[in-house]
Amino acid sequence: MVQTKRQKQDRMAPIRNGEAITTRHQFEMVVRLSLPAVMAQFTSVIMSYIDASMVGALGAEKTAAIGLVTTTTWLFGSVCMALSTGFTVQAAQFLGAKKTEEARGVFRQGLMAIVAVGLLAAVIGAAVSGPLPGWLHGDTAIRADASAYLLIFACFLPFSGLNSLAGGMLQASGNMRVPGILNGLMCVLDVILNALLIFPGYDIRLGAVPLHIPAAGMGVAGAALGTALSEMIIALVMLWYAGVHDSQFRIRKGDSFRLSLPCQKKAFSLSLPIAFQNGMICGAFIVVTRVIAGLGTVAVAAHSLAVTSESLAYTPAFGIGTAAGALVGQSVGAARKDLAAQFARKSVITGMVTVGILGVFMYFACPLVIGLMTPDPAVRSLGVQVLRIIILFEPVYAVSLISSGSFQGAGDTLVPSLMNLFSLWAVRLPLTIFAAGRYGLTGVWAAMCLEIIFRGVIFLVRLLRGKWLK
Repeated sequence: MVQTKRQKQDRMAPIRNGEAITTRHQFEMVVRLSLPAVMAQFTSVIMSYIDASMVGALGAEKTAAIGLVTTTTWLFGSVCMALSTGFTVQAAQFLGAKKTEEARGVFRQGLMAIVAVGLLAAVIGAAVSGPLPGWLHGDTAIRADASAYLLIFACFLPFSGLNSLAGGMLQASGNMRVPGILNGLMCVLDVILNALLIFPGYDIRLGAVPLHIPAAGMGVAGAALGTALSEMIIALVMLWYAGVHDSQFRIRKGDSFRLSLPCQKKAFSLSLPIAFQNGMICGAFIVVTRVIAGLGTVAVAAHSLAVTSESLAYTPAFGIGTAAGALVGQSVGAARKDLAAQFARKSVITGMVTVGILGVFMYFACPLVIGLMTPDPAVRSLGVQVLRIIILFEPVYAVSLISSGSFQGAGDTLVPSLMNLFSLWAVRLPLTIFAAGRYGLTGVWAAMCLEIIFRGVIFLVRLLRGKWLK
């Protein structure tokens, strides 16, 4: 009875067992695996939204302080995420080939690498947190808060990496439910901790009795600490589940943690293109932030809130891309490359439809979405204006995100990375610099729109040609 239940829960079994999978069943597998991953991604975005909303109540300068260093936090976070991808791809392919012991070994190797790289990234992040806001030409009034936010974020980077690795391993095995639930709990924790750390306190009345509930009143630093503590707690729980409870990755007494050079070498060969790509992408974003900083505090705040709001629209694509990577990875491991290509195409179709529907709703909800994050009318007006420029083109962006996830599942990371770099540095950045001086923030977002269309087209062409499977 127990074995039968496990088989029912194992949605990847038809791939490994060589079963024929109909088109309808392929779509069902994409949707079922995607839903928990999408919810997990939504919680991550909602956490950013919560931070922005709570800090936005303190004024435009506080919002701008976070916005100034947001792209830098992406840069450091993406390094750990890229490295975890190098291990989760291997695990997915081993599981697809029914080599569970090898997949367990990959998990242990990933733990050692993630901790080492996470600590190194934390040291570097802490070192640059002080001077960075000045390098980005941020207003003097927001530099101290921006530095504090980045410093706290950097100190917790090892936990961010462990969360990414443990969650990625579970997702590679087809377990999207547990990471989804835990990331949902992380969102709840973030709300509670932010409420206790950002504001100085709350005055309430119980009948005729006034009461004051004390809080830390840390402002921007409180937002960073609340988010970091939430992620640390969930990372430890996720790590416990994967390493103690999960049958496919459980760490047993006597398991070796001796460094495996072939595993590490393959992980880094898969991860380095992604890490380099993410670094260069975030580098481009940092340059864009520096350009926008010259437009004033209102522009920086509006841009930051619009970026956070935009991510609500394309978040399903990240979740579907995660599921596509797992499906493609196990199909490749099971030597079923035709099935891998079919899953990739079905995932792109699912993502475009989902993101398109959400984009239509978001277009009309823009005033509400931006308005909840700031009481400043100037920031709100500009944020709504720029968000509506791009929101209906998000399905094209979904193509590149989901295709990239599919390529990573097959172990194809170099060429997609180069495609992303070319699109951002050769298309977006020149257009942004040209448009910012002439059309302000609206010009910057129009340039973004043109670039995501270009990127979506080149990724779709590569997906359909199929060379990524070779």
